[in-house]
Order: sequence, then C-alpha cells, then structure tokens
Amino acid sequence: MTKNFFNLYTHDFARVAVAVPRCRVADPAFNAAQTIAMATEAHQQGAALVAFPELGLSAYTCDDLFHQRALLDGCEAALATVVAASAELPLALVVGMPLRVQHQLYNCGVVVAGGRIQGVVPKSYLPNYGEFYEARQFSTGDYAAVPEVTLLGQTVPFGSGLLFEVANLPLFKFHVEICEDVWVPVPPSSFAALAGATVLVNLSASNALVGKAGYRHQLVAQQSARCLSAYLYTSSGSGESTTDMAWDGQALISENGELLAESKRFQDEPSLIYADVDLERLSRERMRQTTFGQSVQRHAEEVARFRVVSFELALPLERTLPLKRCVERFPYVPADSRRRDERCNEVYNIQVQALAQRLQASGIQKVVIGISGGLDSTHALLVCARVMDKLKLPRTNILAYTMPGFATSERTLTQAHRLMKLVGCTSAEIDIRPSCIQMLQDLGHPYAAGEQQYDITFENVQAGERTNHLFRLANHNQAIVIGTGDLSELALGWCTYGVGDHMSHYNVNASVPKTLISHLVRWVAESGVIGRNDAQVLLDILSTEISPELVPGTADGQPEQRTESTIGPYELQDFNLYYVLRYGFAPSKVAFLALAAWHDREQGRWPDGEHVARNQYDLAVIKKNLGIFLDRFFRTSQFKRTCVPNAPKVGTGGSLSPRGDWRAPTDGQSVVWMQDLQRIPV
Repeated sequence: MTKNFFNLYTHDFARVAVAVPRCRVADPAFNAAQTIAMATEAHQQGAALVAFPELGLSAYTCDDLFHQRALLDGCEAALATVVAASAELPLALVVGMPLRVQHQLYNCGVVVAGGRIQGVVPKSYLPNYGEFYEARQFSTGDYAAVPEVTLLGQTVPFGSGLLFEVANLPLFKFHVEICEDVWVPVPPSSFAALAGATVLVNLSASNALVGKAGYRHQLVAQQSARCLSAYLYTSSGSGESTTDMAWDGQALISENGELLAESKRFQDEPSLIYADVDLERLSRERMRQTTFGQSVQRHAEEVARFRVVSFELALPLERTLPLKRCVERFPYVPADSRRRDERCNEVYNIQVQALAQRLQASGIQKVVIGISGGLDSTHALLVCARVMDKLKLPRTNILAYTMPGFATSERTLTQAHRLMKLVGCTSAEIDIRPSCIQMLQDLGHPYAAGEQQYDITFENVQAGERTNHLFRLANHNQAIVIGTGDLSELALGWCTYGVGDHMSHYNVNASVPKTLISHLVRWVAESGVIGRNDAQVLLDILSTEISPELVPGTADGQPEQRTESTIGPYELQDFNLYYVLRYGFAPSKVAFLALAAWHDREQGRWPDGEHVARNQYDLAVIKKNLGIFLDRFFRTSQFKRTCVPNAPKVGTGGSLSPRGDWRAPTDGQSVVWMQDLQRIPV
C-alpha cells in the first residue's frame, strides 16, 4: 500500500456513501441507470462503499408485482448492468432487489465490486403488521437452505451471516441487513459486529410518518453505539408509489453514537451523502472496552456462523484526499453553545459534588486555597464557593490567600483581591518574599547576595514557599488544601513536583484541561451561579496572559514568562492530549487530524460556533508542538503523575490519575512516538 500522509485511507479512515436515488416503480433498467450514475459520483469523491435503498432495482412498492416473472427477470438484467459497470468503479456497491432461490422469493441486498457479485444477503425479519405485509411476497432469509446461489453465471455466497472484508484495508469489514432487521430486539448486525464487522449497512424503504424520522435517528445512533461501529442507513425516496404511503428518503451515517452525515428529507432530486469513518477509532474502542470481548465469548455460537467474503478495492491511495469530516479544534469543548453550556454545568457539578463528599466524609468544614489571580485557581475557588453553598456553610469557611512573590504583577494581585471579594471568602495576603530570601540564603543562592540569577531554583523556592504556607495554614485551621493544577499541566509536566499545582489534599481540577477551564470560568460569569455583583473580574482573568510569574517581568509590566512560548499553545496541546490519551493514536494520525482541524478555514469550528479560523497552524507548527507534547508526556513527566492527590474524573476524555485511566512506567521512553513523528512530511 502506497503511503500518502495527505490521504485519509493512510490513517485508517474509509469514505462511505449512502445514496437515495430517484426511482420508478417496476422499471429496473431506469433504476439501474440511476444506481450506476450515483455510484460513479461516489467513486469520483473517493468513496470505498456506497449503499442503495431496499429493493432499489425494482422499487419497494411493487406489492404483488414481485410475483411477476417479467419484473424478476428485469431485475436480474438490471443487476447485470450494475455488475458490468462496477468493473470500472473501484468501490463496493450494495443494491437491493428481489431474488428467486429454490422456488422461494427473497428480499436481498447484493454486494457488487470489481465486476463481480461478492455475495447476497437475504432479509431476516419480514414485517407483517400495519401497512406492511412482506410475508405475502417474501420468505425469511434465516431459513434459506442453501449457502450459495448461482446468479448471472456466478456461484456466490448466500445468507444473512456474511461479512465482507476489504483485504487491502484490514479494519474495513462490513455487514448488510435490511430495514426491519434493525427494528427488532436483537438485530442481526449486533452479532455481525461481534464477529468483526466495523461498518454496518442497512438497506431500508421505511415510509414517512410523523415522528418516525426522529426515531430512526435514535435507532441508528444507538445501534452504532452499542456495536462500537459505523452504521449506514438508506431509505426509499422520490418515485416510490404513494398509493397508501409517502417516502422521505432519509439517509443517515452514524459512528459510535455520533451522527456524521444526514440527507435532506422529501427531496425530488437524488441525494448522496458521505462520511469518513474512523476504523481505527472503532477498533480501539472495542479493544479498550473489554466487555465487548466478553460479549464475543458469550455469543460464540452466533459469531461462529458468519462467513467472511474477502476482496480488494483499488483505493485512491496515490492522491491527496483530505477528510470529509468535521474535526473539532477543541475536543473537550463542544462547539455548539447549548451543548457547551450543558457540558460546563455537568463538569462544574461533578467537581462540586466530589469536593462536598470529601468534606462530609472527613468531617472537615474549611478549605485553604491559594489565589494567584490566574485561571486555574480562579475556577477552583468558584468550585469551593458552590460547595459551601451546597453544604449550607458560610463562604467564609474558604480561607483564601494570595501570596505575591518576586514577579507577581499588579494586575494579577489586584485580580486576586477582586475575586476573593466577589466570592465572599475569608481572604488574606501573605508576602512570601522574606521567607524566600531566607531559603535562598540557606541555599547559598546568588540572588540572596544581590545577583539577578533567575534559575529554576529561584522559581521553585517561590512555588515551594507558597505550598508550605498553604499546608501549614490548613493544619492550623483544621482545613484541607484545595489543589488547582489542571489536566493539561499534568500531561505536559508543567508543574513543580510537590508544590501547589502538583500537590494538595484534594484537587478539583486535575482532570479538566486548560481549554475547558477557560469556558467553565466564562460560564460561571455568565450564568451567575456564584453571584453577579462583579463578574467582570472573571472576564478580566480570562484575558490575562498565562504565566507562572516566577521571574520578574519587563519594564512595561508585561510578564517575562509566557507559558505557551515554552510548552506550545494549550489549544494545540489539548488537542494532542485528547487523541493520544483517549484513543492512543500514532503521532502521524494525530497530526493528520490536527491539520484537518486547524489548517482548513472551512473545516474547523470554534466553541462559539463560528466557522472562521482565528488561529491557523500549518503542518510544520503542528509537528513541532506535537514533538514537544510527546517528549514531555511520555518521557519526562510520568513520575509527577504517579503521586497526584485524589481528584474526580469529569469526562470521557480521560484523566491521568494512576488510580484511574492512566498507568505507565515512570522511566519510559518516547523513542517510538518520536520516530513516527519524523515520518510526517513538512
């Protein structure tokens, strides 16, 4: 397989298509021509698979015409036309048609690829209620007596237990079921997924009724989620008979519960939708969720009945083929404002509930927290305030301290005091410089003798003094120290070992990434859950440069240290963290996704819903910052993560607690990740 970094198939994606053609009832030649035209279009767009509606070559609404020989012969002739055309179309087609087998008639999905019929799948469940009476014309496929049929001079596999494998795209294995099959309590596709199918295809007719479209959404999404698969759903549209029913042509593509693409309903013109399915993501989810493997073992008998039909496709690997899929720039932060507010509310309440439980269980009613005037300590204080409200304790039980050092700016110090006043906590200022000078003198550090040596020791003495004060204050006041360090800092090792951003009695922020914390603070400011007296201070904190403020700033009051200048933009590093921690993707795939999200002005979305890229990163910048992330994450920072305090996990994006999502050796190396990184062209 030729590897082209800029081709989606290189990174284990597969482009799939769902077609809703215009049909004519009982006109197989016309329907075949429509099928070929839409398959040709799907091929031009780089698709590997295109699915058509149930009984699409004949139309679904033929009723007793299905027992007319002329129609059945016409359908086979139409299939022959489609098969011949497929020789020039390097993709798989799944078309619906009636088929005679041993004196019985079956409602079938036929898989065609490379000028051949690869297999035929009969419908398992025939609806015979309401407006449906398929059992009048068809037999159920589960009781077909033969494993093969002869069709158009070929002997081909026949049965509901077929899996179709694209041999040169190993993770692409698909199964076909038909309409009602997915509406039953245990769909055939459930067992197909256990047998290895990553893509489930449903050829449907499905008439239009009030509320039915919404139910299809739920049905398809839930089946794809339960089966950890992609699910392609197509249904009949314009041209079907409206004698007793109407047709909306709803087509859906879902992946693990997420809707990737949907057609417009009630269209007069043919409709073709696409999505790029992440096969590796599905495979890794199955590997991670060990209960999936247990289900395979429990249903070994059903799994064993599946047969695999293998064939190759001439995939368009040599050409540049970018993703036809929205990759969110901020995977931890929903772009949609309503969902974002829901996420913030949920995360905030998880943090509040967790800390409240810790205080109740320990019998402690006071907390101690250091306030820097920056983002993380701000949000931790907001959580503490809500906890006191929840426990019906006064907010004065929050003992908040701002501790200016050698580089604390007037801006952050002022913000710290304004914030503490807004919350209504007990507040105090402790100047740590005298104790730091004493420590530097004890160490024999040049700064204590008047030299301007701003090294790591100079920085860590300040951080250590702040932490020492907090723990002693907590002991003195029978309180616990609340940690403020976030998930992004833990991932990058951007915390001093044993001090406030690393160590505490309980850390409410440890599984919340920096990009989400900023939106949580904004959400608190806008929602008024703490109070609306002076929420402007929260907005001022959001606009403050992220800096540890451990080295004196410039003459004009700007910070000398800019965190993101050292470790890279948090928006990129949180993106890298999500795909490395949550899915274990190789660096080359993470970079491919980042390029799709951050370089294409139309592709990426910001959490405010705008489709305009405020920041854009080219591949060289993406590669550079990914290299920083990989080395810090895999090689230099794990020892800090093995002894972090208790903290609540807040999302499926993962945490780095050694008692939760992440267990890794402290002396591991980053070699294999860096080697893969070097394969990225720039």
